[in-house]
Amino acid sequence: MTDPTYFYDPREGHGLPHDPFKAILAPRPIGWITSLDAEGRVNLAPYSFFNGFNSNPPVVGFSAERRPGGGDPRKDSLRNVEETGEFVCNFVSRELAEAMNETCAPMPHGEDEMRRAGLEAAPSTRVRPPRVARAPAALECKLLQIVALTDLEGRPLGSRIVLGQVVGVHIRHEFLKEGIFDTAAARPVARCGYRGDYAEVTSLFEMLRPVA
Repeated sequence: MTDPTYFYDPREGHGLPHDPFKAILAPRPIGWITSLDAEGRVNLAPYSFFNGFNSNPPVVGFSAERRPGGGDPRKDSLRNVEETGEFVCNFVSRELAEAMNETCAPMPHGEDEMRRAGLEAAPSTRVRPPRVARAPAALECKLLQIVALTDLEGRPLGSRIVLGQVVGVHIRHEFLKEGIFDTAAARPVARCGYRGDYAEVTSLFEMLRPVA
């Protein structure tokens, strides 16, 4: 019988035209991270390796991954969080997708991506970095820890996972319906692997956990 699956060991190569890993690991929420450097200059950058890792207290994390070809993995967001211990995660809606993509552009250290993308900043309440005013929601975070990743042989990968505890939550009133955040109305954008592949959430279905 023919094996119904295609198998490969990533350490030996995938043997396909494009690496399927990021396409399989989908959809992924986008961590649109606002931070400040030690001089108070704003940085805004999206991270597709982002998610929540605890609910009480709420903890989120993003991964700053080494670019192909090596180099310093400490991109501005990571460097800023190391220096200040604070960041904000802004909700990426379909309305803001193009602006989010604009903040991917390589810019000199200290340049304001928020201004480049034509975004208005709004003050945060518990942390110094501002939030994106038009974002449906924003999570103010204080740094818990930074984890340096290694492979199975213990070799450094150059990537860092930044974990922060949420100390403040902003939700735009139009997305609160009877006390519930209306995810579908906010139209979140997710990363779906391969270059330029994104998805938009416009509908939900309910499936409750079984009871014993």
